[in-house]
Amino acid sequence: MANGLDDVVAAETVLSDVDGAGGHLTIRGHSLTELAGHWRYGQVVRLLFDGFFDELPGDDELEKAIGNARVEVFERLQPMLAGLPALDVYSGMRAGIALLPDGDSLADALRLIAAPAVLTPALLRLGRGEKPVPPDARADHANDMLRMLSGTASPALAKALDTYLVTVSDHGLNASTFATRVVASTQAGLTSAILAGLGALKGPLHGGAPGPVIEMLDAIEASGDAAAWLRNEIARGERIMGFGHRIYRVRDPRADVLKAVVRRLGTRCETGSRLAFAETVEQAALDVLRVAKPQRSIQTNVEFYTALLLEAAGFPKEAFSNVFAAGRVAGWIAHAREQQATGRLIRPKSRYVGPVPDLVA
Repeated sequence: MANGLDDVVAAETVLSDVDGAGGHLTIRGHSLTELAGHWRYGQVVRLLFDGFFDELPGDDELEKAIGNARVEVFERLQPMLAGLPALDVYSGMRAGIALLPDGDSLADALRLIAAPAVLTPALLRLGRGEKPVPPDARADHANDMLRMLSGTASPALAKALDTYLVTVSDHGLNASTFATRVVASTQAGLTSAILAGLGALKGPLHGGAPGPVIEMLDAIEASGDAAAWLRNEIARGERIMGFGHRIYRVRDPRADVLKAVVRRLGTRCETGSRLAFAETVEQAALDVLRVAKPQRSIQTNVEFYTALLLEAAGFPKEAFSNVFAAGRVAGWIAHAREQQATGRLIRPKSRYVGPVPDLVA
């Protein structure tokens, strides 16, 4: 048996393919480099949803529908928002999403697309003692998310966030997507399936890792010696955050896409200096890991430059997983619908290895 179900094929999908050996990500027949920075997030939502919902509108109409869904979600959940900041921002977002209807229609799906983008800024503002900013249905999805966070959104940052949402929109049968498909296979509604994905994404071995990248960079900057700090962490048995991936044996292609996005933001002095320092740490980490773990190919993953991009966009590190969810929810929904269409319950077997009772004839 493969521990962790390594190399076990649990689904056939038209949605995405992760080539771990070659370092390529394909989303519905398009390479990541073809989509990221060129297609808007709303267009990628439509690409992922195509064939899974009846009467799916065109790109412009769908983006308008997503905008209307943001307004609907805000109005629906606004009376409950005041109680959610008592939770951490990720748990508050998850609790808010749990209040949405649990259906399978396109309207249900669009509310789930809208919810992380609406709830995350609202909860962050409430946590700072500020009033939430209502959505603007006419705005682009990423632009509106930033506007709800800080009151304004520069075109450059909106473009950067939009590229990020596209980059993380789907990525094979990862832990959260598999959890989503398992729940969807029971014919539960989309909200139930997405809540399963959110639960899996929370863990630090999955989407919960970008925040600790910032903590690592700050600790290394304080220490003044990147290589020594990294060697000490490895000697203590700690993971180096932002490096290594369960599938990729070469550099994560998403890391290069996001690094390029951060570089384009580098005209902002603070972001530029942060990137230069991060590049120094990245090279030191790759050198140290090559010596410490010569039997493994440990490369930079998506989390490393995710951390810099989201920091530049104004999100605190405790909300990084929320923003990851805001992008990945499109893939979760598409996988849930694809799984539901099979009509097949996911029900693997386990092998019992515990004690056996004496059987009396």
